[in-house]
Amino acid sequence: MGGGSAPMTLLYRCVVAFFAVKLVNLSINLAAFPVLSPVLSPVPGTPGPQPGPRVSLLVPMRDERSRLAQTLPSIAAQDVDELIVLDDCSTDGSVGLAETLTAGLPHARVVAGSPAPAGWVGKTWACHQLSQHATGQVLMFCDADVAMAPGAVQAVLAQMQQQRADLLSVFARQDTGTLGEHLLVPLIDDVLLCFLAFPLLGIDVPSAATASGAVMAFRRSAYDALGGFAAVRGEVVDDVAMARHVRRSGMRLGLALGGSDVRVRMYTGYRATVAGLGRGLLPVTGGSRVMLGAFGLWHVVAYTVPLLLSRRNPRWALPLLAAALERLLVEAKTDRRQWWQAVLSPLSPLAAVPVFAHAMRRTQVWRGRTWSQ
Repeated sequence: MGGGSAPMTLLYRCVVAFFAVKLVNLSINLAAFPVLSPVLSPVPGTPGPQPGPRVSLLVPMRDERSRLAQTLPSIAAQDVDELIVLDDCSTDGSVGLAETLTAGLPHARVVAGSPAPAGWVGKTWACHQLSQHATGQVLMFCDADVAMAPGAVQAVLAQMQQQRADLLSVFARQDTGTLGEHLLVPLIDDVLLCFLAFPLLGIDVPSAATASGAVMAFRRSAYDALGGFAAVRGEVVDDVAMARHVRRSGMRLGLALGGSDVRVRMYTGYRATVAGLGRGLLPVTGGSRVMLGAFGLWHVVAYTVPLLLSRRNPRWALPLLAAALERLLVEAKTDRRQWWQAVLSPLSPLAAVPVFAHAMRRTQVWRGRTWSQ
């Protein structure tokens, strides 16, 4: 099995080539992919910055009571013109807690959303309603489970200006707390940084686009010209669909990593992580279950099989070292710096098998909503 037969030699070369491509893309992104940087306050006595655009910070909220106390105060503390929290038909008391946490803030209000009409996905409908309430020149949508450092909004605005972006999407730093989360959640950053070289956003290839719904900041004029979230109303993975819509429309898409400014703990525990990641995986592969299965199988071959073969043939240690290096570099770039998690690389594809199985289901359920795919 670990010998030098022609099939095994071919497999080895394919695996090594796979890691070479990923590490090349990752090397490009280590230098080129922007990371939010704190915006420093002006030194007393020196001219301050010119007044910026009017900013509406918009938070769709559905059953987030368990997280709001940790996240909403940091969102509410941002220097924005208005903060609007829209309750997306929560059933866990999120509304009362959100109202308590924003009480006394003249720029903040909590509004009630209505049930999604036919043809709309819940979150796209919530964001659409938020845009109708907003009055800003910049519409910054922020998930309710996101925590923001002081000045994070200004850091986003600075990146929007620097990249001349009509839409700037921020990939929040992923916080993880359990072994299941450690195994799976960092794969989001791995896919982003190892498969999409940032300079590709500058070429005329609309499919070379992605986004994260954690933070999405639009210029209002661009948002209206795009048709807003109505343009992707039925998309489960609305962030990626919106990114591609932006590119197809000839507008500029900007991306940035959250670094120390924007972070999120998306899921709590292995079970929730499997369900959360699995619900949006099939649309990313264009709805092809064959491609989805092949993608999952290949990652087991590339990451896990070398661990078994290296016991018989030392050359298979090279892919293991490449996988560990990849994880270390991703940890450094995203500012997670959980170095020990590099040893989990061979195990992550095995832990992801239930994610792929979940993604194959015809019927998906998430936060009380059911849809077919």
